[in-house]
Amino acid sequence: MSSFFPKHTVQWHFEEPTVMRRFSLNLVEMALLTGVVLRLYRAVVMTQSAGSWAFVVAVAGGVVLLCAMATLHLANFPLQRWLWRAPLFVLVEVAAEALTSVALIALKREPTGTARAEFGDWMPMMWSALWTRGLIVLAWALVLAGVVWLVRHTILRAERIDEEPQEV
Repeated sequence: MSSFFPKHTVQWHFEEPTVMRRFSLNLVEMALLTGVVLRLYRAVVMTQSAGSWAFVVAVAGGVVLLCAMATLHLANFPLQRWLWRAPLFVLVEVAAEALTSVALIALKREPTGTARAEFGDWMPMMWSALWTRGLIVLAWALVLAGVVWLVRHTILRAERIDEEPQEV
């Protein structure tokens, strides 16, 4: 009898996705976590390194974190779904940053340049965040999609060459 039709249900083997995989499948959770962590990272690390070469390293660290989280999420889906998932990721991420920023402003911990941000600074900061995060994530998704397409195209070409009959 074929293994497609087992005699007992215990013969079925389902793989439960890992916690990290289940978390990375959820756009809202990934983007919320990214937004909160990036805003806290900016408030703590970026202010400590202002005016030095460490500032450049801190900015690069934030960009790497943003791109890594977007990659973890997007990698679970086909390229066609990236068209709406990447922009939605940015919107939810910036919304989480906005809420975190409001809390930090209320606690007088949100930096804006070398001063502390006030509630009047909040809207321009969020437009700036939306613009920069959107540019970074969408550009990264485009580069990543190009790499994925190139790798798949190369693998398919190699498989077609292997399948062609060899002349002796």
